[in-house]
Amino acid sequence: MSKTRPAESAAGAPAGREGVPRPPLQVRRLGTVPYADGLALQEELVGARRAGAMPDTLLLLEHPHVITLGGASDPAHVLAGPERRAALGVELFESGRGGDVTYHGPGQLVGYPILLLEEGRRDLHRYLRDLEGALIDALATFGVRAGRRAGRTGVWTGGSKIAALGVRVSSGWVTSHGFALNVSTDLSFFDAIVPCGIAGCTVTSLERELGRRVPTREAEVPVAAALARRLERRLA
Repeated sequence: MSKTRPAESAAGAPAGREGVPRPPLQVRRLGTVPYADGLALQEELVGARRAGAMPDTLLLLEHPHVITLGGASDPAHVLAGPERRAALGVELFESGRGGDVTYHGPGQLVGYPILLLEEGRRDLHRYLRDLEGALIDALATFGVRAGRRAGRTGVWTGGSKIAALGVRVSSGWVTSHGFALNVSTDLSFFDAIVPCGIAGCTVTSLERELGRRVPTREAEVPVAAALARRLERRLA
């Protein structure tokens, strides 16, 4: 198969459809961030993006052990009570995103795209499919075949869920929250919840699928690059 280079604008930036230069996507790799701090940072950046004070930005990070509740969460889907959560060192938060209950923890790559969705992309379902597609593309670079499941949001491989999604779109079509990809996650922590409210759902990780240790940072570049391509942006 022949390889072709993307068209470029006069300024040298990769061009999108009809030769229009692609807007930049800035990537911030934050390391481990407490969940409450992550919520506060997103709120701050959403305001800045709405005001045009910053470009589209992808936050890549990990959280300490935490269970988060989305707007559609059923409290019964949190299986671990307060004493059990305290023993495990797991916090519990109302997240403000869509979706049901999920877990975040070390070894999981969390991505929060703070984007101003342009005309033609102001469709929540299309945005979710773009996020799923980016994760499927990124997993393919590791040789892991993943896909969607009809009627469900997220990414699966071999019948198990490897990535969860839950987003929020604020006024002005600015996005926050996003996705969580299990890279080297301790999957036993998912026993504390009904993942995404799906009874009988099993979970997996990139490490389990590959049979080798995978540092979370190893997944950051493929995920960022795949998301930029899906959203027709260029990495800044």
